[in-house]
Amino acid sequence: MSKIKVGITHGDPNGIGYEVILKTFEDPVMLELCTPIVYGSPKIASYHRKTMELTTNFNAIHNAQEAHPDQLNILHCTAEEVKIDFGQATAEAGQAAYDALERAIKDWREGLIDVLVTAPINKHAIQSDKFHFPGHTEYIQSKVGHDGQQALMILMNERMRVALVTTHLPIQEVAAHITEEAVLQKLQILHRSLQRDFSVDTPRIAVLALNPHAGDDGLLGKEEETILKPAMQKAEEAGMHVYGPYAADGFFGSRTYESFDAVLAMYHDQGLAPFKLLAMDDGVNYTAGLDIVRTSPDHGTAFDIAGKGEADANSLRQAIYAAMDIYRNRLAWDAARVDPLPKLYIDKRDRAERGTV
Repeated sequence: MSKIKVGITHGDPNGIGYEVILKTFEDPVMLELCTPIVYGSPKIASYHRKTMELTTNFNAIHNAQEAHPDQLNILHCTAEEVKIDFGQATAEAGQAAYDALERAIKDWREGLIDVLVTAPINKHAIQSDKFHFPGHTEYIQSKVGHDGQQALMILMNERMRVALVTTHLPIQEVAAHITEEAVLQKLQILHRSLQRDFSVDTPRIAVLALNPHAGDDGLLGKEEETILKPAMQKAEEAGMHVYGPYAADGFFGSRTYESFDAVLAMYHDQGLAPFKLLAMDDGVNYTAGLDIVRTSPDHGTAFDIAGKGEADANSLRQAIYAAMDIYRNRLAWDAARVDPLPKLYIDKRDRAERGTV
C-alpha cells in the first residue's frame, strides 16, 4: 500500500508552525509512515530553520505531484516575499496562512493529498473579504461540506474525546444555540464518527449539562429538562447509548470521563478547559462530520515563544498520527460495507418465517 499523503498547512508564519513541523520531521521514522506535503514557502521555512538552528532537510516543490515520498516536501503557495515578524499578528502573515489553506483544500478536492493537518492560525490576522470565519472548523465546513453536512469539533488524545455542541461563540449567545435539534444532531455526528473514524462498535457517550449542578431540578436552569433530556431520549430511541446530563465540574473532577468513549460538551470552555488541563501536550483537534479528514494540534500560534526554539512538537506529531489512523479506519469501515452478504437464515424462528420448518 502506498504511503498516506499528509497535507500540512504552515499556519501563521509568525507563530510556531514551522518550528513544530521541522521538529516533527527531524525524526526520519516519520518519513517512513507518510509522505508529508507542507503548504507554505520554502523560503520562510529556511528562515525559521536558520533562526532556530534546526537541521531538518526538505524538498522545495511547486505542486503536489512533485512530492518525494521519502522527504519532507514544502510546496510554495504564498507571496514570493513575506516579512517574518515573530510574535506579531500582521495582515501579511494572515494572507500567507490563508493562501496555504486554500491551496491545500483545492489539492484535497483533486485527490492530491489524502488528509489535512493544519498548523495554528491567528484568527484576527487571517480575517479578510475571503476569510470571515471564527476558525478553521467553520471555514473547512463551508468549503467541503455538502448535502447539509455539519462539522463537529472533537478534542482528543488516547484517554478521552471531547466534542462540542457550540464552538466559537460569545458566552452570552451560547444558551440560545443549545436546542434539542442541535444537541441531537451533534450526538448523531459523534456516534457515527466514533464508529467509522475510531472503530468503536457500540459507543458510550456522556452529555454534559448546560447549567451548574445540572440545573438542580430547575432551580438553576431548565435546559436540562426541556432540551437535553428530550434530545437524549430521541438519541436512545435511535439506538445510541447516551448518559447524563452530568454537571461538568464533578464529571471531570471525579474522572468519570474514563468510563465513556466520548463526551459531548455544550460550549467551548466547558469542554476544552478541562481537556487542555489534562492533555495539553498531546491533544489533537479533529473535525468530524465531513468527508475530509482534518486534524490539528490543540495549541495556538504561541506568539510568546515564537522564534525561540522552545515549542513542543508532540501535539502536531499526534495530529499527524490521528489523521492517518482515522483515514485507515474509514477505509476499513467503508470496505466492510460494500456489497454486504445477504442474511443467512439459520435459526428456527427465521426458518419458520420462511416456511421451511
